[in-house]
Formats: sequence, structure tokens, C-alpha cells
Amino acid sequence: MSTRIAFLKGHGTQNDFVIVPDPENALDLPAAAVAALCDRRAGIGGDGLLHVVRSAAHPEAREMAAEAEWFMDYRNSDGSVAEMCGNGVRVFARYLQRAGHVEAGDLAIATRGGVKRAHVDKDGDVTVGMGRARLPEGEVTVSVDGRTWPARNVDMGNPHAVAFVDDLAHAGELLAPPPVAPAGTYPDGVNVEFVVDRGPRHVAMRVHERGSGETRSCGTGACAVAVAAARRDGADPEVTGEASTYTVDVPGGRLMITEYPGGEIEMTGPAVIVAEGEIDEEWLRAAGL
Repeated sequence: MSTRIAFLKGHGTQNDFVIVPDPENALDLPAAAVAALCDRRAGIGGDGLLHVVRSAAHPEAREMAAEAEWFMDYRNSDGSVAEMCGNGVRVFARYLQRAGHVEAGDLAIATRGGVKRAHVDKDGDVTVGMGRARLPEGEVTVSVDGRTWPARNVDMGNPHAVAFVDDLAHAGELLAPPPVAPAGTYPDGVNVEFVVDRGPRHVAMRVHERGSGETRSCGTGACAVAVAAARRDGADPEVTGEASTYTVDVPGGRLMITEYPGGEIEMTGPAVIVAEGEIDEEWLRAAGL
């Protein structure tokens, strides 16, 4: 790994990320290096890492290069690779604007979950097209501290189990992944959302993100929650022909989720770049990087 690495720190509704610009994909970022950078006490700290690479320079994104110049090589805070991160896409888009790679307005971003469309507003909000939700068949349950709830299985390019509860405190400490049954339903792990109602088409959630633990926000999770709540409430835009919008409160702020009759989902929320700098060379050596 290079001994001089630039970085930025950003967040979307307090789902925070270490941003590592690397247009030509020249950096070696093994899982241990990512985990060290995301460590909140000994590193920079973040729920994940946004590796910023030109699509043409990354083997997993070259086929998307004609459609999207930039690839979000997203890693969880434990260093594991993830398909998508909705808040991460918003912060990624804000970084591209800040760095002068794009102007405010529309842009496309390649992810392992496909090409995502984003719109960067001048007022700080970013809207991201999150694609369509899939609702796999089969009953799923989630358990915490002796309580068990039915959960809705929602796939947003990554897997989610959405459980409606009476009190968000019932989710417990969320230090470890909540048990999900049947065993083997999610062989690669799952994001688990606990949801309460706040009002008409207004919910609040807590989430355990696989590979990261409880986070202050999860964009794909908020989309999964909005879809699950809509179906619970009898709202299916493909059936009614009307868009469905839910306000989703997360510990770190508020997101607006809209599902359209064609099935497309949009998420709107803030994205903030907090700081930028260069990783200390002595720290790199001490971390064995």
C-alpha cells in the first residue's frame, strides 16, 4: 500500500464513511486495512469505506463504464465487501461534486448492485434511484431477548429482514446480529430493521447492518422499511397506480422514500463532507499497511 493516502470523512444522516479517492484503482485495500481505517478508536472511524474508482479501472465495474464513469467500491467497517449502501451512494455523489468530477444535477454511479442514478441538489440533499425492491417468498422471524417477531423479507440489491415492533427498545443493544429463522435463509448475512409507527406513512427504525453492527442510518434499509410498511398498509403503487411516499426517521436524521408505479424507488436525504486530509505515514506503518 502507498505510504501517502488522501482521505475524506463524510456522512448521510450520520451513517459515516471514510472516503478514499483512488481513480486508477492503484491502492491495495485488503479487509484488514479497511477495518483499521474504520476503527473508531485507533483509526479514522466509519460505518464503512467508500473506495472511489473509475469504473474502467476496476474489474468488477468495467462493463458499467459506458454508463457510469465512477464505481463505488463499498466495504463494510469489518472490511467485508457489500453490494450496495444507499447512504454511501449519496455521500459518494456529494464527494464527486466537491472534487469537481461532476456538477450539481444528475449523474450515474456504478455499484455492485448495478448502476444507480443520483441527483445532487445545491441545498445539500441528494436523491438516489435505488432500483426496485424484490419481495422473496417465505416466512422469516427475528428474535431478541426472548421476543420473536415475523419479518418481511425485502431485497434491495442486498438482503433485509424488516420487523414491526411496539417499541424500538425491543431491538436490544444490537451489538450482535439478531437471530433470524429459518437458519440458512440468508447465507451471506442480513441487515435487520426494527420499525415502529410514528404517524400516517411515517415510521422510525433502528438497524443492525451486517458487517457493521448498529448504525445511525441505513439507506437501503430505509427503502426496505418503506416498502414493507406500504405493503402492510395495503399500498402497492403497481396496483394503485399512485406513488407511495414514506417518511423514515433513523437515529441520525430523516429520509424520504418514494416508490413509483413502475416499481422504482427514490431516496432523498442530506449528504455532508466533514473533513479531508492525509493518513499519517507512521500510523500506516504501525498498522502494518
